[in-house]
Amino acid sequence: MPDQPRPRIRRKSDVLARLAAPVADCWVATAGGDEPYLVPLTAAWHDGRIILATSRRSPTARNITAHGRARVGLGPTRDVILIDATLDETIPVADSGTVGEAYARQNDWDPREAGEGFVFLALRPRRIQAWREENELPDRLLMQDGAWLV
Repeated sequence: MPDQPRPRIRRKSDVLARLAAPVADCWVATAGGDEPYLVPLTAAWHDGRIILATSRRSPTARNITAHGRARVGLGPTRDVILIDATLDETIPVADSGTVGEAYARQNDWDPREAGEGFVFLALRPRRIQAWREENELPDRLLMQDGAWLV
């Protein structure tokens, strides 16, 4: 029998803790036309946005830039966080300022040292869901249209 479902406010704090954790690894799903693309990346949480770093020529950067959206998944299958996000801005690593500093501080590498071929993609969460077991499915929606529901 699974544990009692977490209250939604606890799930929100768990989501924020996971996003702010050192080396927050995630799966990022995008699409180019009818071609889906899924890649593991390391994220940072800065000013209410998910910051990703990748090559400006990668399918991820191209798809997000072209379509303006991505789905980000964190956690194992029994502690899921799904985030639908929109592109807030694309930032060249050379011009990243506090975003680059925040990313490097949270992670185990600094994309600013990788050269001009990298960019930061700042994603604004629009919808966030979080659940562990089936008993948490009914209240899994924590954010809708960019506003926390709890």
